[in-house]
Amino acid sequence: MSALDPPGGRKAVAVWSIGVAVYFVAVIFRTSLGVAGLDAADRFHVNASALATFSLLQLLVYAGMQIPVGLMVDRLGTKRVLTLGAVLFTAGQLGFALSPSYEMALAARALLGCGDAMTFISVLRLGTRWFPARRGPLMAQLAGLVGMAGNLVSTLVLAPVLHGVGWVAAFAGSAAAGVVVLVPLVLFLRDHPEGHAPPPVARGTGGGFVRRQIRESWSEPGTRLGLWVHFTTQFPAMVFLLLWGMPFLVEAQGLSRATAGGLLTLIVASNMALGLVYGQIVGRRQSARIPLALGTVGLTALLWAAVLVHPGDRAPMWLLVTLCLVLGSCGPASMIGFDFARPANPPDRQGTASGITNMGGFIASMTTLLAVGVLLDATGENYRIAFSTVFAVEALGVTRILRLRGPALSREAAARAVVAAPQAPQLPHSPQAPQPERAPRACPLPETSGHGSQ
Repeated sequence: MSALDPPGGRKAVAVWSIGVAVYFVAVIFRTSLGVAGLDAADRFHVNASALATFSLLQLLVYAGMQIPVGLMVDRLGTKRVLTLGAVLFTAGQLGFALSPSYEMALAARALLGCGDAMTFISVLRLGTRWFPARRGPLMAQLAGLVGMAGNLVSTLVLAPVLHGVGWVAAFAGSAAAGVVVLVPLVLFLRDHPEGHAPPPVARGTGGGFVRRQIRESWSEPGTRLGLWVHFTTQFPAMVFLLLWGMPFLVEAQGLSRATAGGLLTLIVASNMALGLVYGQIVGRRQSARIPLALGTVGLTALLWAAVLVHPGDRAPMWLLVTLCLVLGSCGPASMIGFDFARPANPPDRQGTASGITNMGGFIASMTTLLAVGVLLDATGENYRIAFSTVFAVEALGVTRILRLRGPALSREAAARAVVAAPQAPQLPHSPQAPQPERAPRACPLPETSGHGSQ
């Protein structure tokens, strides 16, 4: 461990736990529509495309906020950004509960998405500030695991509460969780341990800071590779959990809501178990990152194809269970994107680089959510055609990963070689044995041009 690394320890765990608690509640609010999609369609009298707009707008705001949030985290610190995020997503959840119209409900989801966007990057920043660098992959996976636990709460708790007490009571009651996590956040969270304050960020004038942070982060192949890994791996499970999984399982596969909810829970449980496995593998073997990411994409595509082309109207239960188990690997695989962006950028650009990376999966999810809704309306709710969008989006992402992996890995290896290179010791000159002077050369040698650095 470097002497400059944060020490970790119990205090680090306590502070980091406050941050992930905020993220946990944000995910509950984000995914609450996934178990209430059919209820929302009835409440606001909308079709599939309009229903998709709820999640589409929320993800649009989320994705659009990633770079601004990354810049805010780099400039203002974690605590301020997390606090603002908690206030906004709590207000959005409460507004969604009380909205009397479709338009007001849309505005509430946009507000929720804005607050939600401020949580995950802030939690990643807490991990890098409070724990040693070698713990980075594991802490990121643990943060994702906590987020999936929030999804589990949506499925197991919010769904039955919604059907038991009604729309307003369920969503308004859940908003109280935002107030609960806001109190320790304000009172106890700290941006970094004592003695480990980050170097001051050069602010520049006007938009100089913003342009420089974005330009320098984007110029790194590792940042762009991280974005495309996140883009390609995250969205199949996100689309399924956030909106279309419940309608697909109930309307296309003929399952009861209880059985469909159990399958959604299986995705979350699989995600939580595989998150720990992926974190350990990547933490120990960096060379496993690309094979894990591409393997997850390939297996996801294979299972989706098996379900969609299965003869007959409905796939067998064993195949649906297998699909859900595999979808659980999408979240852990998407976290690998941050393991490419993190070593490619210095500490003062971590927030911006993480924001760029985090945009990837949500842009893919947003695109697929909209495409599925439009195709369902255009084809009379033909889910086989609608979900074929998954393959097109995955194909785009894989081509970009294959193109960027060479430059990104080469640059990362070169940077590590520079850090690991031993410094030549400088021996003191002995006054008893002075070094003889060398005779000057008759003519200087021509300079050689190196090709190892850019």
